[in-house]
Amino acid sequence: MSLEIKVPPVGESITEVVLSRWVKNDGDAVAMDEVIAELESDKATFELTAEKAGTLKIVAAEGDTLAIGAVVCSIEEGAADAAPAADSPVAEKAAVTEDKQAAPAAEKSESYAAGTPSPAAGKILAEKGVDAGSVKGSGVDGRITKEDALKAEKAAPAKPAAPAAVSAPAPVAGSRNERREKMSPLRKTVAKRLVAVKNETAMLTTFNEVNMKPIMDLRGKYKDQFKEKHGVGLGFMSFFTKAVCEAMKDFPSVNARIDGESVVFNDFVDVSIAVSAPKGLVVPIIRNAESMSLAQIEKSVIELATKARDSKLTIDEMTGGTFTITNGGVFGSMMSTPIINAPQSAILGMHNIIERPIAEKGEVVICPMMYLALSYDHRIIDGRESVGFLVRVKQLLEDPARLLLGI
Repeated sequence: MSLEIKVPPVGESITEVVLSRWVKNDGDAVAMDEVIAELESDKATFELTAEKAGTLKIVAAEGDTLAIGAVVCSIEEGAADAAPAADSPVAEKAAVTEDKQAAPAAEKSESYAAGTPSPAAGKILAEKGVDAGSVKGSGVDGRITKEDALKAEKAAPAKPAAPAAVSAPAPVAGSRNERREKMSPLRKTVAKRLVAVKNETAMLTTFNEVNMKPIMDLRGKYKDQFKEKHGVGLGFMSFFTKAVCEAMKDFPSVNARIDGESVVFNDFVDVSIAVSAPKGLVVPIIRNAESMSLAQIEKSVIELATKARDSKLTIDEMTGGTFTITNGGVFGSMMSTPIINAPQSAILGMHNIIERPIAEKGEVVICPMMYLALSYDHRIIDGRESVGFLVRVKQLLEDPARLLLGI
C-alpha cells in the first residue's frame, strides 16, 4: 500500500512552489517525519517530510513548479523491485531488437513497383539529394529498401565545401562559455516587486551624514559589560532601530502607508531588517521595536539573521513591517539609493564608516562618518517631513544619551 505525499499549504497568498532539492533518492528507505525534499516559494524555503516509513518513489523532478496539493512523491510499504527504465541498457537493447524485427515486417507488408523506394528510403534519398533512378533496389520486385538508400547515401559524392572567407575574424583569447540558470521564485518575486515600486510610487531620496564617534566611543566603553550581562554584542543596528522609532514619534507619516484612498497610520513600529541570505535578499521583521531595549533588539537581529542564513525563516516572520532598514555598509557601499519595500512608505539605508575630515567648532578634525539615505514615497511624505526625520535620526545617533532618556 502506498501513500501519496502532496505539496502542503504554506501560506494564504502562495499558490505554487518549486521543488528545489531532493534530500533522499528514489528507492531510498525513509523513516517517519524524515526530511525528504526542500520546497521553495517566493518567500521562503520549506522542508517536506515523510508522513510514514517505507520506500520513496519520486514523482516530481528537481526544478519542477508544483501547485499546492500536487503529488510530489509516494511512499510504499517495504521495498519493491523497480522495472527497468525505458532508457536503461536492457530496455534500449530490447527496443533496438524489436525495431530490427519490426522493420523487415513493415517492408514486407507493402508491395512496390521495381525501382520504387519505400517511404523510409524515399525520405533518406530526398534529404540527401540522391536520384532514385540511380539506385538499384534489392527488395522484392526490385523495390528500393531503406538499406539501399543508406548505401546510396554513403556512395553519393560529398557536396563541395564552401569557400573560406577572405578575412577570418581573429580568434579571441580566453574562455567564452555561457551559463544559464533558472530564476528562483524568490528572485522572480523580488524583481517584480522592485519594478512595481519604481512604477507605482513617487520615490525620492534624501541624504545626510552622521558622525559615528559618539556611538563608537560608547560601544568601546561598555561593550564588555553589555555582553557579559545580556549575552550579545552591542552593534550599530540597535542604535539605528531605536533612533528610527524615536524619530517616528515626531514624524508619524514615515511609519504610515497608503491603502486605496486612505492613509493608514501605525502606533507601533515593526522594523524590517534587510538580510542577505544564500538564495537572495530577505526582510525579516522585528515586531514592536519601539518597546524594545537595545539588548532585546540585538537578540532579535541575531536570531533573524541566523534563521535567514539557514533558510529557516517562516512566512509570518517576513510578513508585514512598517519601515525597513538596510545596511549596505557591510558590503563596502559608500552611498546608495535604497528602494522602498512596498507597501511601506520609507526605507533607511546605512553605509560604510569612513574617516573623513570635517569642521567641528571651527577646527578640522578626522571623524568616522557614515552617509545615510532615506528613500520615501512623496505621495504620503513631504520633503519637510523626510528631511526632518533624517535630521532627527542624525541628532539621536550623534548624542546617543537621548536614546536612553527619550529626549
